[in-house]
Amino acid sequence: MENLQILKKSLLYAGLDEEYLCEVAAIAHKRNFAKGETLFAEGEPATGFYLLSKGSIKLCKISPDGREKVLHFVHPGETFAEAAFFGDGKYPAEARGVESGELLHFPKEGFMGLLERNPRFSLNLIISLSLLLRRFARQIEELSFAEVPNRLAAYLIELSERKSTSFQGLCYVDLDMKKGELASRLGTVSETLSRAFRKLKEENLLEVDGSRVVILDMPALKKLSTSTSKG
Repeated sequence: MENLQILKKSLLYAGLDEEYLCEVAAIAHKRNFAKGETLFAEGEPATGFYLLSKGSIKLCKISPDGREKVLHFVHPGETFAEAAFFGDGKYPAEARGVESGELLHFPKEGFMGLLERNPRFSLNLIISLSLLLRRFARQIEELSFAEVPNRLAAYLIELSERKSTSFQGLCYVDLDMKKGELASRLGTVSETLSRAFRKLKEENLLEVDGSRVVILDMPALKKLSTSTSKG
């Protein structure tokens, strides 16, 4: 069963016996989405949550004047919108396709039934939500204490760990979002992000060719990524 293979790659369902995975697969509904498609808007009633299997999705807030603030980019294997189950029952942000893909939707009623019947499954959910909170806490720390070059370095390190190629001792990564979206993700504006790229280039840490970044000095970039000093 294809749904079963998708579930096995997810952090939320890691460690569950196959019989329980089959129960989850039975309630899941697969759907495709297009680039730019809105899956749900902030404030809409939560009908369930999702597991991304292909493509990319961004979770964002839209201000009254139409400005967008990206909270998180969802990658294959990650779940999202779980928090709506335990809050006021409404989605806390908008979810939109960055590139076309495929996901599984878990209806609220069916999923809550699984939680009631399976304590181990409930524990997995708690662990997953804890990791999500830790990730957002780290993001808030980065935005609060680190300069933009440091935030950019941390993003490039994280990206290189997810997907990169190596050639002659150098690491090549392709940005997984437009630079305007990356600026929003890092809590800055495009002009400041461009200056950060230029600074790292002048320090011989990287080279940039369009959306491709060549990391020239990985140890120095890692050192910069863990620094939170301002100035």
